[in-house]
Amino acid sequence: MKRVLLILLPLLMVLFVAPPALLGTPLWQLGNALALATGLGAKLACSGRFVSGFDDQRILDDLASYAEVNRRLSLDFTADGVQVTLFGLAATSATYRPGLGCTLDTGDAALLDGLSVPPTAASPGMPLAVAIADPAQQATQALLRADNAEGLQTRALLVLQGDTLIAESYAPGFDAGSRLLGWSMGKSLMAIVIGRMEALEIIPAGVPGPLFPAWARDDRARIGLTAVLQMTSGLGWQEDYVPGSDSTRMLFRAPSASAVALASPAEHPPGEQFYYSSGSTNLLARFAAERLGGPQAQLDFLQREVLQPLGMAGAVLEVDPTGLVVASSFVYATARDWVRLGRLLLDQGAVNGRPFLPPGWVARATRPNNSLNDPRYGYQLWLNGGGSQLRWPGLPPNAYAMLGNRGQAVLVLPDEALVLVRLGWTAGDYPLAQKMGGLLSRL
Repeated sequence: MKRVLLILLPLLMVLFVAPPALLGTPLWQLGNALALATGLGAKLACSGRFVSGFDDQRILDDLASYAEVNRRLSLDFTADGVQVTLFGLAATSATYRPGLGCTLDTGDAALLDGLSVPPTAASPGMPLAVAIADPAQQATQALLRADNAEGLQTRALLVLQGDTLIAESYAPGFDAGSRLLGWSMGKSLMAIVIGRMEALEIIPAGVPGPLFPAWARDDRARIGLTAVLQMTSGLGWQEDYVPGSDSTRMLFRAPSASAVALASPAEHPPGEQFYYSSGSTNLLARFAAERLGGPQAQLDFLQREVLQPLGMAGAVLEVDPTGLVVASSFVYATARDWVRLGRLLLDQGAVNGRPFLPPGWVARATRPNNSLNDPRYGYQLWLNGGGSQLRWPGLPPNAYAMLGNRGQAVLVLPDEALVLVRLGWTAGDYPLAQKMGGLLSRL
């Protein structure tokens, strides 16, 4: 009886002292809710400290934007990581490794300790001309001030015209060297990685299924690479970020992010239904790693064939405990790194005038999918047009974007030869069409 009480007592304490946000969780999900809070806390706290250089207050403020209960998290930093608890429960830790960023301590550390990121070569990669000019600079500064007066927490605003950065504004505490989390903008980077593999003839265009041996003997054998890129695979998936869902298990609990998605069952024929799935992107990362030769080969490829040629010296692609990049969510990069990706797409996949992506790849990547419910999504890119109505009214129909949680955006406007980058930490929806439309009108 005493042993039972020792187990139940901490849970009873949580029920009495937890704030309403946690009490709204069903009792049977309380364990998952605590694990989600400390898993999210450990992951973002570790990366916030060691990758972005944030202090405790900024880290807690950022975490609290998801749930006020996160202000109660206890952050115990060490020289290379952090342990996080909530009300003394659900201890979760994460460890920082140079070049690899932070990983939750849920797998074999020996594997990660054996990985290394190749050193940056002397070549600067894609050059980025900088010629800050009015009225663009005044427009970004005015928008940044207005956003932050509204509590939208915009941290960086950049405007690229052609190959030249003409406006660059940062909120206090941030600058051109700040590594900021792109969240789901990493999905678009992963699509570019796949395109680069195709350009180098490591894979052919439109690889047919089965993509993985585990899918060879069931309906998933019909899922080809294009369907995964367009998120029309038909796999069952829970993208809702609630305790116990597929997405939260994948990012904040599972030793292997891609394994969670790999186990998803087929629910629809490939190509019929668009469903936004972070699991799809981590399947792309797994597919790439298997074709390249494993985790170390993937890291080598990313550095030498993608980040270095694009000049993305500040980028950190974090890995899971299996050593595979968590491309769906955990890419940190400077605002100038993110604008380079937009420039690559604006330049139709060329770097310094030379093909980097296959001819016609950007056109394919920005073509509407053939799903029955929402064609306005390409190769891990959000499209303005292609459906019955524009996604962003007021913006050009052929606009497309890399988007991420908290309002991250790299917006490409081909007809105007512009790339607009917005990085921040908005709790809720950032009014992208309104804000970028207003900025566009002032350029």
